Amino acid sequence: MTQPHIPVLLDEVIAAIKPRKGMDIVDATFGAGGYTRALLDAGARVYAFDRDPNAIREGQAMVSEYEGRLSLHQERFASMREELLRIGVPQVDAVVMDIGVSSMQLDQSERGFAFSADGPLDMRMSQSGESAADFLNTADEAAIADVLYQYGEERQSRRVARAIVNARPLETTGELARVVRKALGHKPHDKKDPATRTFQAVRIHVNDELGELKAGLNAAEALLKEGGVLAVVSFHSLEDRIVKRFFKEASGAGRAVSRHLPGEVPGPEPVFTKVSKAIRPSEAEIARNPRARSSTLRHAIRTAVPAREQAA
Repeated sequence: MTQPHIPVLLDEVIAAIKPRKGMDIVDATFGAGGYTRALLDAGARVYAFDRDPNAIREGQAMVSEYEGRLSLHQERFASMREELLRIGVPQVDAVVMDIGVSSMQLDQSERGFAFSADGPLDMRMSQSGESAADFLNTADEAAIADVLYQYGEERQSRRVARAIVNARPLETTGELARVVRKALGHKPHDKKDPATRTFQAVRIHVNDELGELKAGLNAAEALLKEGGVLAVVSFHSLEDRIVKRFFKEASGAGRAVSRHLPGEVPGPEPVFTKVSKAIRPSEAEIARNPRARSSTLRHAIRTAVPAREQAA
């Protein structure tokens, strides 16, 4: 059964951004429009991005509903700055990013993101380019093992990769899940399905999710005006590590400048300030929406310092 889409940590995101009339805000990951609707209801204008054509098509009703305060862009969020410059919007007041696969994508078996129902081995957010089946059926064993280890933190990546190669061709999510479970000795009462790590890894690889996240953070830095807020919700440790490192470097935290070393050149001025600690969902939210369990929000405020070179 399809679960209703519930935006994660919505109250906390809204509290961080404080949307109001006259603000220009980017929703970098539109999905079903949960964050966007809350931002629009507060009076802001929203530029929403999603590489999934289904999300853009289904969001058209919201464009009409809010009479010109919402524009949808079928683009990767890494290109948000170029796209907004193209339409004459050089800076915005806030950017919110909800990283990873959306609830709708997980719930549509034909998209191939999950193994809860059998479907084609696809996993492409943009519905174009190399699919999961293309990768798994053509890559060599070492390349598959590397992806499983790096993006799924699968400790037995070589064993799983060997099993995948021996079972080729694979065409459905069910086939891949069965191969992984057999390779890892899955027991029905195990708390976590061992196929979860492989599905995460292949999905991240096919969509270049971590590369997109890094580029998206840089794009947001370049887009935000002084006092603007960047709020990022991540769902696993690989994503959160990148966000945490980005804010640490951008805020100058942990910079080693000793007062005992005369003449030492201080580091660059911070481009973000007031970096929040990791904010996690309450037990009440997790009870309402189990998918919120692994989410983490981090946010910070843009300073007047020009964007760093990689973000320009």
